[in-house]
Amino acid sequence: MPNLYDRFLEFLSPAEILEATPALLNDQRRRFVSEPDIILQPHSIENVQEIMRFCFEHRIPVTPQGGNTGLCGAAVASGGVLLNLSKINRIREINLADNSITVEAGVILQNVQKAAAEAGRLFPLSLASEGSCEIGGNIACNAGGLNVLRYGSMRDLVLGLEVVLPNGELVSHLQPLHKNTTGYDLRHLFIGSEGTLGIITAATLKLFARPQTIATAWIGLDDIESAVQLLTAVQGHFAERLTSFELISRYALALSSEFSHLKQPTDANWHVLLELTDSVPDAALDEKLAEFLYQNGQENSIIAQSEQERLDLWTLRENISASQRKLGTSIKHDIAVPIAQVAAFVHQCAPALETRFPGIQIVCFGHLGDGSLHYNTFLPDVLSNDAYCYEDAVNSIVYEHILACHGTIAAEHGIGTIKKHWLPSVRTPSEIALMRAIKAQLDPHGIMNPGKLLP
Repeated sequence: MPNLYDRFLEFLSPAEILEATPALLNDQRRRFVSEPDIILQPHSIENVQEIMRFCFEHRIPVTPQGGNTGLCGAAVASGGVLLNLSKINRIREINLADNSITVEAGVILQNVQKAAAEAGRLFPLSLASEGSCEIGGNIACNAGGLNVLRYGSMRDLVLGLEVVLPNGELVSHLQPLHKNTTGYDLRHLFIGSEGTLGIITAATLKLFARPQTIATAWIGLDDIESAVQLLTAVQGHFAERLTSFELISRYALALSSEFSHLKQPTDANWHVLLELTDSVPDAALDEKLAEFLYQNGQENSIIAQSEQERLDLWTLRENISASQRKLGTSIKHDIAVPIAQVAAFVHQCAPALETRFPGIQIVCFGHLGDGSLHYNTFLPDVLSNDAYCYEDAVNSIVYEHILACHGTIAAEHGIGTIKKHWLPSVRTPSEIALMRAIKAQLDPHGIMNPGKLLP
C-alpha cells in the first residue's frame, strides 16, 4: 500500500486529513472501534471523486461515515480509509414550486428540518438522533422514525440522488421530478445500501405543508390487541391526519417517567401516544379527538391542553432509550411485523425468552402505526458488554418468533456487521445472489464498506 498521507496530500488539503479521535472511531454504542489506516474529511464533491479514483486504482477499502449515530456497526472501518462526509454540508436549494429541498450528505437532519420550516414547509423525518445524524446516513440506512405512518420512510422522501461510484464517477439526478418512467430507478439501489455501493453526496428531498393544527393524546390500554383495534378505528375516522401512533409498555414508561422526572399520564399495561395533524386550521380538532376517544370507550386517556403538555408527552416517549442506560448493556432488536401480528409476537416471544433466560428484562416500545418495534433485552446481572456473548442465543429466540409472524429482523437501523449473518433468514438465496451481482457490477474490487450488509 502506498504512503497514504503523502499520496492523499497531493490532492487534498491538510485540513481534509484528520487525526484519530474517539468521536470518529467509537461507534454510537461503544461496541466497536474503527481502525482505519487514514481518516479523510473532504470539503468538496470533486475531492470525494479524487479519493474514490485513487482508492479504486489501489484497491483500498473505503468506509463512509456521516454523523456516526448508527447502531449496527455499518460505519466501522477495519483498515483503509474512513471517509467522513460531515464537511459536505451545503443546503443547495429550496424549491417551493416542487416542494423540494436539495441538500448535501453531511447536512444534519435537524438543519434540514429548520431550513424547511424557515421556508414555510415541513421535512417530516424525525429521529431521536436528529440533532447529530446526517442526511447521507439517513438515506444509506433508509431511516424511518416517528412519522412513517403518514409520510413514509426515507425511501419515500427522496426525489433524486447524487452519488460518487467506487471508480470516482459522479452520477447525479437531483431534478425534483415527481414522475419519471425512464427505465430502472437507480436511486433505490443506494437508499438502504449502507454505503456498500457508492458514496451518497447529495439528495433532493420532498417537502410538505407545515401542520397548522396538532392534537396529541395519551391513552392507557389493557393489551396490545386493544391498541391495534384503536389504530384501525383512528385511521378509519381521521384518515391521513393520523401522523404518529406509538406503543409503549408499562415498564418502558416507568423507566422514562423516572428518568424524565415527569408523571405517568395513565396507569395501564400498555400505552399509546397518538398525534393528529392538519395542514389547515381546525380549532375543534382536540374536541373531535376527545369525543372519538370517549365514544370508543377510551376514558383512560388525556389530551394535551398546551404545547408544554404535548412536549412532555413526547419527552416520555423519546427518553425511553436514554432511560434504559441504568439497566446496563442491552441486546437491541429493531424489528417489524405486520401490524395484525404485533400482539402475537409479544405474547409468544417474551415467555420463550424468560424460559431460556430467567429474570430477563424486556423494554418494548415503538411505532405501532407501521408495525415496527424496539424490543430491547437486558440479561440479569450482566451490566457490561459481556451481554453480547449471549447475543446470538437471544437473537435466535427473538428472530424465530419474528419470522413466525412474517416479520423482519431490521426495520430502521439496517444490517451493518451485527446482523449480516442473519440475512439469509429473511432473504432467499436468489435475492442474496442478486444483491451480490449488483455489488459486483458497481464495486468490482469490493472496496466499498467491506464486511457490511452481505453475509
